[in-house]
Amino acid sequence: MNRAERLSAVLDLLAEDGQVEVDQVVERLGVSPATARRDLDALAQQQLLTRTRGGAVAHSVAYDLPIRYKHQQNPDAKAAIARAASDLVPRGGIIGLCGGTTATAIADALMSRADIMEPAPDPGLTVVTNAINIAMQLAMRPQIKTVVTGGIVHARSYELVGSYTDGVLGNISLDLAFIGVNGLDAVVGPTSHDEREAAVNALMASRAARAVIVADASKLDRRAFAAIGAPLFDTLITDGGATEDQRVRFREAGYEVIVAS
Repeated sequence: MNRAERLSAVLDLLAEDGQVEVDQVVERLGVSPATARRDLDALAQQQLLTRTRGGAVAHSVAYDLPIRYKHQQNPDAKAAIARAASDLVPRGGIIGLCGGTTATAIADALMSRADIMEPAPDPGLTVVTNAINIAMQLAMRPQIKTVVTGGIVHARSYELVGSYTDGVLGNISLDLAFIGVNGLDAVVGPTSHDEREAAVNALMASRAARAVIVADASKLDRRAFAAIGAPLFDTLITDGGATEDQRVRFREAGYEVIVAS
């Protein structure tokens, strides 16, 4: 476990009870007391916790995601996709994240990056999102500049939709946009169950220099109700569950296919 992964694990421990002791970190992560103290000090410097004698307590911020995001389907595949997506993001970049469990996993991966989380005068990353759960996560990281689109909350997905969202997205430029989908067909392109989410996703993709579909293999060769817009995207990140035939067909459809492992 590297340092960035340890710091993320310490925050997970903190989320369980709102406080953590050095001895707990030593026992759960298998590190020395000196390492545990240094990690707690580093997180305190990033304003992610408050140090106490012998441990730390959480700030008055909700660390837990909503329940449906903690019991997602295909978590290993989505974690692999998230790591591959993170590899495309440069420090200091400006990215867009839609809602959904895969985008949430990408946010987790980005928050574990030591180069992004290093304290500096300028943001290590700027994230524009219409997902309130992702915004809540990122708000705990002062090194990440978080821009929330505004709009009407969609209760099922925690995504903001509507004309207020369109107004913000229409006035920004992104280096990368990562868009999750409910289905991806080589002919029809990416689709969503909800036409309002599809419209926001399409606009976010159109504002990016590079628009990336993130979809685990279970979403491939499926169609949902609302089209997002195939011409907007040039890259697909999926997982090893995608068959060779699927990979070939999506490459022939014009996508650069990245298979995460």
